[in-house]
Amino acid sequence: MSSDIRVKICGLRDATAMQAALDAGAAYVGFVFFPKSPRSISVSDATVLAAKVPVGVAKVALVVDPDDTQLDEITNHVPIDMIQLHGSETPERIAAIQARYGLPVMKAIGVADATDVAQIDTYARVADQILIDAKPPKDADRPGGNGARFDWNLIAGRRWPVPWMLAGGLTPENVAEAVRVTGARQLDLSSAVESALGKKDPALIKAFTDAVRAI
Repeated sequence: MSSDIRVKICGLRDATAMQAALDAGAAYVGFVFFPKSPRSISVSDATVLAAKVPVGVAKVALVVDPDDTQLDEITNHVPIDMIQLHGSETPERIAAIQARYGLPVMKAIGVADATDVAQIDTYARVADQILIDAKPPKDADRPGGNGARFDWNLIAGRRWPVPWMLAGGLTPENVAEAVRVTGARQLDLSSAVESALGKKDPALIKAFTDAVRAI
C-alpha cells in the first residue's frame, strides 16, 4: 500500500474477514455496535475477534448516539483503542466521552453540500479524528455504510487540525481519484468490500488494498 495511506476496514464480524483485513495491511479494524446495521456485532463476539488483532492495528468501536451504559459494556469487555461516533453527538458529548473513557474519539460527519463541510471545523476542535462520509438519504435507517459517495470537490484542498478519514462509496476503480481530489491519507471501507450485505469478501478487501498500493 502507498506507505502513507492508512486503510480502515469497518464492520468486521468473523475471523475470516478479520484475517483478510490484517493480511491486507489494514491500519484500523472496526466493530459496529448498532443493531440496525447488517454489520452489527455482539460484545461477546467482538471480544473474541479483538483478541486476534496484533498490537499496532487500531481496534475501533462504531456506535450511534451511545449512552454511557452501552459504552461501559463495550469498554469493559472489548479491548478497543478508539470510539467512533456516527450519530448526532454534540461536541460537548464528545468531550464527556473522552473524559470518561480516556480513549480517542473519531466523529463521523455526513456531507452533502458546503453547509455540512462547515460542521467539520466545529468538531475538529474537540474530536481526536474526523471521518468524512456521504450524508445518508433522508429515509435511511442507518447513518453510514450505505455505499454512497459525495462530491469530493467539496473538501478539495481543505485541511483540519486533526487526522481525518474519507469514507463513502470508495472502490478499487475510484480510490486513486478520491485521493487525488481530496488529499486523503486515510480511507474507510465497509460495503465496498462485501459480496453480500454485511458479508466481507477477502478478495474484495485485497483488490482494494492492492489499488491503494498502486497509487
